[in-house]
Amino acid sequence: METSPPAPEGAPGEAPDALPEVRPVDLGIARLLPDVDRPAAWLLTVDDAPQSYVDLEEPTHLEFEYLRRLGHVVDAAAPAGAPLRVLHLGGGALTLPRYVAATRPGSAQRAVEGDARLAALVAERLPLPPDSGIALTVADARDAVEAAPPGAVDLLVADVFGGSRVPARVTTLDYAAAAARALRPGGLYAANLADAAPFGFLCSQLATLGVRFAELCLLAEPAVLRGRRFGNVVVVASDAPLPLAALARGAAADPFPARLVADGELTRLVGDARPVEEATAVPSPRPPADAFRVG
Repeated sequence: METSPPAPEGAPGEAPDALPEVRPVDLGIARLLPDVDRPAAWLLTVDDAPQSYVDLEEPTHLEFEYLRRLGHVVDAAAPAGAPLRVLHLGGGALTLPRYVAATRPGSAQRAVEGDARLAALVAERLPLPPDSGIALTVADARDAVEAAPPGAVDLLVADVFGGSRVPARVTTLDYAAAAARALRPGGLYAANLADAAPFGFLCSQLATLGVRFAELCLLAEPAVLRGRRFGNVVVVASDAPLPLAALARGAAADPFPARLVADGELTRLVGDARPVEEATAVPSPRPPADAFRVG
């Protein structure tokens, strides 16, 4: 069952009192920490794992590397400024929905968060600007995708983590089919995944998405692709040709540049990985304690 947390709205750039907050949530202990270098910016962690970073005065500022890459997907999804219909799986501090609202006014967005107490904390301490067009609901990500009307969204973003792992329920062929059904023809699916060489989880996800989507690519740091460290990988999929040039340009210009992998190189990466059935689905691998860099 879905519920909607209270969602107070404040004036754009209106920040709460800059005092840290520590609060139990459904999946652990959440900490909301002010950034001393940016007066309206906040870091959200759950059990000390970074979840979100948001600047209420500058919603176009994307601090996390993987979020910059998802921002490039948003930028390439339609002509500049054109509104989008977006479904976000995983809410956190609503960093990417705020980015979409700022760069594409008039967008209709729904963010689905599985942790009810985390959603309430964000609504209370990091209120959305008036008329943001963002609806935050508490629901299971898989259930939300399966309930979405066919062709309902232009962009579907999956940033779903139970703690620091992608839940098994959003890794399967049936989930991928539901995601493809929710998108309009030519719409984009983007997922934040995490893995390390030899990329068993990532390759199984690429194989799974490849059954339901004709076009795939990924964006990742070269150090991750070379197997030097565990890290985030953004996967993009569609039933139509992808905006590869725009994605590659954006990722290459980031402070920590990422590389785009597509076509034959992607096929070689996937190798003989098999799509994930419901009976064999497992969460993403548990990351090492120092895996995630905020940058």
